[in-house]
Amino acid sequence: MQVVSISSLKGGVGKTSVTMGLASAALAAGIPTLVVDLDPHADATTALGVQAGRQVDIGRLLKNARKGDLSANVAPSGWVSRAEPAKDGGRRVLDVAMGSAYSGIYDRPDLGKRDLRRLSTLLDRVSGYGLILIDCPPSLNGLTRIAWTASSKVLLVAEPGLFSVAGTERTMRAIDLFRKEFAPELSTAGIVANRVRQGSQEHTFRLGEMKQMFGKLLLSPTIPEQANWQQIQGAAHGIHQWPGESARQASGYFDELLTKVVDSGRVRTRASRNA
Repeated sequence: MQVVSISSLKGGVGKTSVTMGLASAALAAGIPTLVVDLDPHADATTALGVQAGRQVDIGRLLKNARKGDLSANVAPSGWVSRAEPAKDGGRRVLDVAMGSAYSGIYDRPDLGKRDLRRLSTLLDRVSGYGLILIDCPPSLNGLTRIAWTASSKVLLVAEPGLFSVAGTERTMRAIDLFRKEFAPELSTAGIVANRVRQGSQEHTFRLGEMKQMFGKLLLSPTIPEQANWQQIQGAAHGIHQWPGESARQASGYFDELLTKVVDSGRVRTRASRNA
């Protein structure tokens, strides 16, 4: 299965929103997907409409990684009950490894290789998904590095602003160093320019700057600023499930991004096996 970390070293760029958009696109496409909420704020868990039962959160599972059973502790997203039935009559799958503040015990810079492999150990025993999305905290401390160790790809999220562009450049350097030392198979899925304001001269300038700096790694389409995004997330809906033309257009953007972020051939093969 493909494991993609969604990362940014700068907060407030909409990293979790992009994770939710991709999860919504995967649900609409019928790709069995697991979202791992590694951010101690657990915003992804809230936005995905999880009704917690007796499941163990991801922080406590990390602590007991050798014996922990991630498969037994995922919770279904509330989006699934509102999704259209699969064309083949099968069940759509969007599960969540729930976030919590407890995972913050690993968000420190001094983790050794054994700690970095805690999520990998849990995911090695998971099956039935074509795609795993990891929502990382906005830092390069332990949790992000744990996520990168477990991932095949890293997707970066940035706003077209000075500080965000500079932060993306730092993240690219950090990924290169991390790949050499810990994860030689890790690759960069690309960079998503998020919250782009049409008609903004500053955003137009910064997008041009990003194209020069990052070339083909800057993915198309860019994601425009969505005025009702907080309302959609507050209602715990996927973007594909929200009415209105702006949501329909945004859904199309995330559908297109999903095909560029993942190896669609491998995902289709895995999804068809688990339908």
